[in-house]
Amino acid sequence: MVDSVGDSLDHALEGAFTRRIPQSAQAQMKYLVKQLKGTKAAARVLGISQRTVERYVAGKLKRPRKDLRGRLEREVKKRWQPQIRAKARKKAASTDGLVLSTRARFGFTAEPGTTDDARIRDITQALTPEWADRLFTAREQGANEQQLQQIAADGLAQMYFRANNSRAHGLGVEFTDVEHIDIEL
Repeated sequence: MVDSVGDSLDHALEGAFTRRIPQSAQAQMKYLVKQLKGTKAAARVLGISQRTVERYVAGKLKRPRKDLRGRLEREVKKRWQPQIRAKARKKAASTDGLVLSTRARFGFTAEPGTTDDARIRDITQALTPEWADRLFTAREQGANEQQLQQIAADGLAQMYFRANNSRAHGLGVEFTDVEHIDIEL
């Protein structure tokens, strides 16, 4: 489980991979250098010196620090199997949709006389391809976590709280204090 919508979207797409990412630091670094077309670009992305990248590629350095290991793996996963990733995204955005599971605080704005006290809820809800497309498109366009959470909240409002707009018209949903969120394709 992850605690951000963006990371959860990335993790969901990683589930479509048909092969594991390279395992050793040297293989990961070589892959990243190839994808970014040079050691200088790889060094910039990882926040390390070009010479350090060259040492990993040559096999002189083998065990990166924990923080570098995490950044390296994250950057490789971002670029790994782009066609498989695109195919999974397209399928979710056109036919399958996605399943969003979360534990978060939900509050409401509704008609006078109804309770709008926010409370923690565990919700697992299938979202239509329209919502999957909105989330993936926003992610690709560089939306921040708050914007992604708002799209997820709007999707949950429509599909869960308003039952695909068949009831509770005009109900606004506030999505805060996300304890965890998990998205599956």
